Amino acid sequence: MSPAPARRATRDADPILYRIAPSDPHAHLFTVAMTIAHPDPEGQRLALPAWIPGSYMIREFARHVVALSARDARGVLRADKLDKHTWRVGRTPGPLTVEYTVYAWDLSVRAAHLDAGHAFLNPTSVCLRVVGQESRPCTVVLEPPPADVARGWRVATTLPEAGARRGGFGRYRAADYDARADHPIEMGTFALARFDAAGASHEIAVTGRTDVDLDRLVRDLAPVCAAQAALFEPRTRRAPFERYLFLATAVGDGYGGLEHRDSTALLCARNDLPWRGMGAAGDGYRTFLGLASHEYFHAWHVKRIKPAAFVPYDFDREAYTRLLWVFEGFTSYYDDLMLVRAGAISRADYLKALARTISLVERAPGRTVQSVADSSFDAWIKYYRQDENSPNAVVSYYAKGALVALAIDLAVRARTQGRASLDDAMRLMWRRFGRDFYAPGGGPGPAQSGLAEDGFPALLREATGVSLGARLARWVDGTDALPLARLLAPLGVTLSFAPADPAPSLGVRIAPRGGERRAATASRGGAAKRAGLSAGDVLVAVDGMRVDEKALKALLSRRRAGDTVAVHAFRRDELLRVEAVLDAPARTEATLKVGAQDNALRRGWLGERAAARR
Repeated sequence: MSPAPARRATRDADPILYRIAPSDPHAHLFTVAMTIAHPDPEGQRLALPAWIPGSYMIREFARHVVALSARDARGVLRADKLDKHTWRVGRTPGPLTVEYTVYAWDLSVRAAHLDAGHAFLNPTSVCLRVVGQESRPCTVVLEPPPADVARGWRVATTLPEAGARRGGFGRYRAADYDARADHPIEMGTFALARFDAAGASHEIAVTGRTDVDLDRLVRDLAPVCAAQAALFEPRTRRAPFERYLFLATAVGDGYGGLEHRDSTALLCARNDLPWRGMGAAGDGYRTFLGLASHEYFHAWHVKRIKPAAFVPYDFDREAYTRLLWVFEGFTSYYDDLMLVRAGAISRADYLKALARTISLVERAPGRTVQSVADSSFDAWIKYYRQDENSPNAVVSYYAKGALVALAIDLAVRARTQGRASLDDAMRLMWRRFGRDFYAPGGGPGPAQSGLAEDGFPALLREATGVSLGARLARWVDGTDALPLARLLAPLGVTLSFAPADPAPSLGVRIAPRGGERRAATASRGGAAKRAGLSAGDVLVAVDGMRVDEKALKALLSRRRAGDTVAVHAFRRDELLRVEAVLDAPARTEATLKVGAQDNALRRGWLGERAAARR
């Protein structure tokens, strides 16, 4: 090799370099020094993403950038802010160094959090994008916190090492900005466990004060991971990654998850984690397992199989799609289904969880107003930005999307006598859109395409031989109730509904606050709404008696549907008196029961062996 190419190779070794330091944990500040080897000579634009994939709301992470400066070998350069998340640095032949600080005090799975106990960051909230150079590889150097603040920290991330030891500070690499954005990082003194499943190494890092039984966690999660890989790859039964990392932050009360291509960030209540000697899994632990299963499923479905609107991600603005019912709804259907198929929960526990989802949708008046396709499209302004009227106007593309998936699955199984199912559609989507979406090194693969907005019905027909036609259109684009009872019957499962409370309904949800009985929501079409009460009104008395939540419940239990009650309430500082005609209690609480007779369709659905009883 001639001298000139050798010098060029050295110069280009780090075309983009991030040096990230938890510099002031007490002030919750990260310091980032970013070096760009070959900036745009006419002035380099830099931008921080406005949102993070998986959470469909404009987050405006740039509001947490405290200060930014730029320099080159000649000295300080001017850095002008062009809009809320974009800067332009003055002309320079390079290299260009940009230094900035980021305030990190968002204890969620979406952004960044730093204190003396740990550091967590999603790169979308910390790492500026070099506009025009998004396809170039980058190096990330992770630095430890000041020794006088925190000691003994280590690193958990699936970023490939480029000199750093596994779990240590130092150099990591990413194939491009998309890969850089898709690898969250945890630093601290977390508990760590490892296991192998689906031909890949898996790790679980648990941050926070817990008495977690990591051995139990591994035993329960490993078969779930294996079952999901087998769903998509029944021949090889291998996952599409070599490593996978569960990053779990345990707090007093919390719940949430965000998917990444080979890791996930989870927020959970510490009491939902298993502890030594726990015995049978309770509702909290089953909830945690469902969350982990949900985010793991996303490694195939939405991180590799994507809607066409996400190919590629546009980090500057909303990416609209009417298909979140497919990507989040189907994942919400399979998360608990994979638990029962893997043996992590019982059939009875699964049916209870499914009944809760059915009840959740039935309780929401918004199900009669908004379709799951519209809910998907409007996620940016409605689902993630809910207000007091949201229950009346919004349906969850997670919950109802899961029930649409159930309806599709059951309809296909019944039509084909169990020879085909929604599983076949998932596998076809995987082969067509997901398997080759990323190259082995993390960059773009040969199949950089996604599911078209109108592409699912034809794909389902191709995969299963079943066309659901107008029925599917009604389920997705309409607001009528899904025919779940009829679809469950061939599997020997009976769906019934009963009131959550036998007392007549005032149609208002009370949220006690500061000793007041404030109406959080007045249900659409309910007694309170018809009488003129609204969310935010403070209930003072019903039929002349002062009420709290307990007293109101006791009073209503002595009335019948059709009775009229006088309600006194404050709206702001004005006293109102209205008369409300009570409604019959709504039959929204679902129960699922399994018949005693063996059923082959049911066994295929739940992954049970013949004559199995669990």
